Amino acid sequence: MKKLFDDLSYKISKQTTKQYSTSFSLGILALSPKIRNAIYAIYGYARLADEIVDSFHNFDRSTLLSRFREQTNQALEEKISLNPILQSFQETIHQYNIDVQLINQFLKSMEMDLHKIDYNSDLYREYILGSAEVIGLMCLHIFVDGNKEMYDRLKPTAMKLGSAFQKVNFLRDMKDDYQILGRTYFPNVDISYFDNVVKAQIEQEIYEEFKEALEGIKKLPNSSRFGVYLAYRYYISLFRKIKRTSANNIINQRIRISNGRKFSLMMSSYVQYKMSFL
Repeated sequence: MKKLFDDLSYKISKQTTKQYSTSFSLGILALSPKIRNAIYAIYGYARLADEIVDSFHNFDRSTLLSRFREQTNQALEEKISLNPILQSFQETIHQYNIDVQLINQFLKSMEMDLHKIDYNSDLYREYILGSAEVIGLMCLHIFVDGNKEMYDRLKPTAMKLGSAFQKVNFLRDMKDDYQILGRTYFPNVDISYFDNVVKAQIEQEIYEEFKEALEGIKKLPNSSRFGVYLAYRYYISLFRKIKRTSANNIINQRIRISNGRKFSLMMSSYVQYKMSFL
């Protein structure tokens, strides 16, 4: 029965999420069970592409990514893939009628990571759109379950949340991005002159995006509101820790939130969620 393969495919996407991200795994557990598999499928797919461009340095990453794009298109066209993660992904795309252009934009940003780019403001916005904002929009399709009016209304804040998450990741990962991958995403920022003034400017931009995103979170359906709020709380906690860290330390160490702290945030978030939203 094909259902056995479909179930296995979603389980592999779920395991991929758990393997790579405690934060998102806990956030997804706070979603309604009926939409968890679809979000695992989105994360699992994005993770595969990330691995190609970030980890497979001893292989021809350009060829691998090109092949991944071809396999994605084939899976979407044929509505089947022997790759379990692609299988769960294409099932999700079709079930929720997710715009294929979002996938193309995502893969375009992944391709940008194959090249050394001096990011200006336009390229920076384009990269964030594809690497983060469209992932938020894919998830929003699932959260609203076909309600186009709600999707259109929440689209701007979903993009703001994805953008804020990505910019926090950029600050968190500055050391590895620069020293290992040779990347600097922030436009017109020379890592040699990265100081607390520049850092504070970036943080103010992130703060404003988080502020706008929270208003959108409050308007999500009950099935997804707490899970997204929990992910928001994790990232706010990480963001505050980064703000307390000097620019010099940011470029020399990776800032983390312990698993114990994440579980503590989960409990306190539930209390705040019940008090603030209901």
